[in-house]
Amino acid sequence: MRPALVAVAHGSRDPRSAATISSVVDRVRWLRPDLDVRLAFLDLCTPRLEAVLSTTSRAVVVPLLLGRAFHADVDIPAAVARAVAARPRLDVTVADVLGPDPRLETAALRRLAEVGVSPADPDVGVVLAAAGSQQTPANAAVAAVADRLAQRTRWQVVPAFACAARPTVPDAIASLQAAGARRIAVASWFLAPGMLPNKVLRQGRANDPRARHAAPLGDDASIAKLIVHRFEAALQASLSRSA
Repeated sequence: MRPALVAVAHGSRDPRSAATISSVVDRVRWLRPDLDVRLAFLDLCTPRLEAVLSTTSRAVVVPLLLGRAFHADVDIPAAVARAVAARPRLDVTVADVLGPDPRLETAALRRLAEVGVSPADPDVGVVLAAAGSQQTPANAAVAAVADRLAQRTRWQVVPAFACAARPTVPDAIASLQAAGARRIAVASWFLAPGMLPNKVLRQGRANDPRARHAAPLGDDASIAKLIVHRFEAALQASLSRSA
């Protein structure tokens, strides 16, 4: 029996977040109707991960996280451990997080194109706005994404963080303007709307009312394919270990 694909997101008090994540998971179901695809959350929304794992005997948990930080390293393993402690015969594999992956970067470029930002415009400075982490490697991974986006376009691209790290969005806008950018765009390195994307939007508008703000990556076909890819890779690795 193939395991269930349990896609787990962090969760948010913003109802648009759960709606967006649900749309992403629906797209995965459409892409792979042969799979048992379930949605779970770590916090603030239901169903919680442990509750979903209590309803299946075998699962691959795919974290809907753009990078590896506290939620991937601590929260998800802890929830899985509690689920296994309650049901010792439960077979659970945890897949890798979604990022880094070129498909996420392509989705970010599409979102910028939707608000009229051309990759051929050298006068544009792009802020790649992410959540931010106290873990330096997680922030460095965002900075590496910014570098790759700059290589794929004619933009200046700098990372910025909504919390826990610098530069902030206002800092990034100021540095781009000082470097000669005539127009500012803000790329959203978030999967769905929520408190931190809202903060990025407020800060961006306060520091440059003309800045163009891309939507979160959200319900994108390439992200659904990436989720399936993470599932299949984790399942294959699990089978290889047990062979």
